[in-house]
Amino acid sequence: MDRVQKLRFIAPGWPVFCFFYAAMPLKSPQQILENLSNAVLCLDSGLRVSYLNPACEVLFGVSSRYAENQPLAFALPSLAQHQQQLEEALRNRHAYTARELSLPKGHGTVTVDCSVTPLMGPEGERGLLLELAPLDRHLRISRDDQLLAQHEASRVVVRGLAHEIKNPLGGLRGAAQLLERELDNDTLKEYTQVIIGEADRLQNLVNRLLGPNRPLEMQPINVHEPLERVRQLVEAELSEGISLERDYDPSIPDLEADPEQLIQVFLNIVGNAVQAIGDRGKITLRTRTQRRFTIGPNHYRLVVRIDIADNGPGIDPEMVEQIFYPMVTSRAEGSGLGLSIAQSLINAHGGLIECQSRPGDTVFSIFLPLEKADA
Repeated sequence: MDRVQKLRFIAPGWPVFCFFYAAMPLKSPQQILENLSNAVLCLDSGLRVSYLNPACEVLFGVSSRYAENQPLAFALPSLAQHQQQLEEALRNRHAYTARELSLPKGHGTVTVDCSVTPLMGPEGERGLLLELAPLDRHLRISRDDQLLAQHEASRVVVRGLAHEIKNPLGGLRGAAQLLERELDNDTLKEYTQVIIGEADRLQNLVNRLLGPNRPLEMQPINVHEPLERVRQLVEAELSEGISLERDYDPSIPDLEADPEQLIQVFLNIVGNAVQAIGDRGKITLRTRTQRRFTIGPNHYRLVVRIDIADNGPGIDPEMVEQIFYPMVTSRAEGSGLGLSIAQSLINAHGGLIECQSRPGDTVFSIFLPLEKADA
């Protein structure tokens, strides 16, 4: 069955599709299907895949060339556990909708609303039409908007506090220096040195709270260049029990970024992973592209995703939502500024850092746009 026949097979049993086709006569059925944001999947009477649109390919990470004419359980294992329900729908010609269906995908899950509609072809052949509306994207956009708003609010508060602290701190240091000049007793001068030293330490902390103050030096770079620089720096100090693996997509195009600041971001996150796993474990650097991706209020046709994953003990669930706030850390010796600064640097590039963690699988995902935002 060629693609045109498959589309004709889908159309008679899909009133919504017919409506769109009638309302948009300049668009072919194939164009409409292939530009839908929802995943569309068609199964024949043997529950073999007869068609899937590009959104379905993205959702399940499988190509139509690989999946078509293959049994459902083989082509799309994520749906195999629902095969019995699909067989009943086909046999009884019963349409149904499953809300907030959780499907396995890679190392995690994807949440969808799945509508199943029995179809009847022009020659009496039966089939099923599945329309899957991903919910994770909407949930993630809402979560990311909240993360960006909270991060910006915390940065505003920190900047205000930092500036208020710097002025009296400078006066305190200056007064200690003047007092030291008037003292003849070396023992008493040791106390003024303590004051000056602590004032300098607090000054450095305040400067770090404010974050980098130099402008971005944007230039076209390959994202793997700063990643490789960080890998070389970290590998030189790794213990024998820690492996640092690469899983790069060499087809990723160049992006406009500040390479020095990306190195700082990657170094902060990889350094945290090294400390988290202790003397034995694995860290993975992974790069992929994602299409039709939203970062905050902006929608991009193409972004790069950099995953820095480790198999350490994971992050306390109560901490995951707070780790990008300044001064938040789970380590007694940590300053709690590394991830906050990393988030600020990536935000300045128009991107975002997300974190998902469970015991044995912690992933920091850095999203950076490869193109300008859609209008």
